[in-house]
Amino acid sequence: MDLRVEKTKRSIINAFLNLRSRKPLEKITVKELAEIAQINKATFYLHYHDIYELSESLEREVIDSSLLNIEHPDAVFANTKLFIRELTISISANEQLIKTLFEGNRSGRFIELFEKGITELIKKSYPEYNPSVERKMVMTYLIHGGYYTYFKYCDYGIEPVLRIIEKCSEAIVEPYK
Repeated sequence: MDLRVEKTKRSIINAFLNLRSRKPLEKITVKELAEIAQINKATFYLHYHDIYELSESLEREVIDSSLLNIEHPDAVFANTKLFIRELTISISANEQLIKTLFEGNRSGRFIELFEKGITELIKKSYPEYNPSVERKMVMTYLIHGGYYTYFKYCDYGIEPVLRIIEKCSEAIVEPYK
């Protein structure tokens, strides 16, 4: 990619993240983003259709990046502790971007797309994977519960929170092994 194009996109992204950390997505305008990025509006439109396309592009990048840290998505029942550790570390690695991009009325979007991505990872590795409804529910509970618990208590440090999430998760999974 051309260095100028890369620099312009980086400027647009940085300006967007700056604005997004201070205000809801719906309140961000291309005009104010262009001013902060020191570009004109036409330049923005060369790269993105609108603010929502830019946001969704960044959201997808964060989800994809988070999924890269899930090396054993199938371990949810076989090695729950490993699965939860990878899940929590994956979320903590992208914590600030998740908090910035998925704030407000978009807060549930990350975990929904993340769960879908984990399911796709499992199916890609194990095409025959066809869990029962109960196992699907347990996996949803672990992913969503772990995510919300982590973010609610992350100020206490990752390890203490992780130990509690792992312990609870193993107890929840046990009847479904």
